[in-house]
Amino acid sequence: CVRLWRALWSHLPQCLLSLAELPPSEFMQVADSTWLVLSVVSNGREAPGCQATGVTKIARSVIAPLAEHHVSVLMLSTYQTDFILVRERDLPVVIHTLAGEFDIYREESGECVPVTCDDVSNGFLKPKPPASPTLHPVQSPQTRFCVLTVAPDTLPAIATMLIDVLFYSHGPPWDAATSSQDLDSITFFSFSLIEGYISIVMDAETQKRFPSDLLLTSSTGELWRMVRIGGQPLGFDECGIVAQIAEPLAAADISAYYISTFNFDHALVPEEGIAEVIQLLQQRQESGR
Repeated sequence: CVRLWRALWSHLPQCLLSLAELPPSEFMQVADSTWLVLSVVSNGREAPGCQATGVTKIARSVIAPLAEHHVSVLMLSTYQTDFILVRERDLPVVIHTLAGEFDIYREESGECVPVTCDDVSNGFLKPKPPASPTLHPVQSPQTRFCVLTVAPDTLPAIATMLIDVLFYSHGPPWDAATSSQDLDSITFFSFSLIEGYISIVMDAETQKRFPSDLLLTSSTGELWRMVRIGGQPLGFDECGIVAQIAEPLAAADISAYYISTFNFDHALVPEEGIAEVIQLLQQRQESGR
């Protein structure tokens, strides 16, 4: 069977404590919602040594139903697996929406404990039918990206380079007011460390700065192109943004990595399929007008 595992349910207080420990700053923006993590696993186990197919595998079963019930999600694809973040206040709707197709568990002290609709029925309100979601503009820069991982014990060997790339090497942020509609290139670097597994997304030029023998990728060594969603910061209250990309790609059986950020959403697709992806998304835009 396929199970939905609420990872970090029991770890939420620690996450909040880490945020509380950060010094107050006028330069730090924090969303007002608390988010919980959903992880979709098959037969109760994930496959940490295999690359996932991203939003394609969960578009119809998770992303689309949540969008239909007006649940806003943040998506984080990694080298190993995929995570969906939902707001804590939406938990009753999430459980009731997915319980028909999934066995749902929460993690308590490292153990998976079954969750039923009765556990969260208090305060559950049947959601109103959502209005037609806004179809946001998409842009596809020419930059080519790599999806990589590294063994945790080799991380110290590239730590200095990681710090340089993360904090010192990039230019000023992209300015929506001065940028053209079609971007020639985009600066994007993503590093995640989740339960000991490391996932990195970087452009092909940045990859050349790292020791090639320490960066691990798929056997094909494929490169990826990006589709960025949103002409301005998206916010967190709107639903259906991930579904805008996930549903047409799933229908065409095109794998994709999807990374939501504070301001924009980003989908990575195999380089050889970018023309088909752009065509599919343009058709969806036209049909939604």
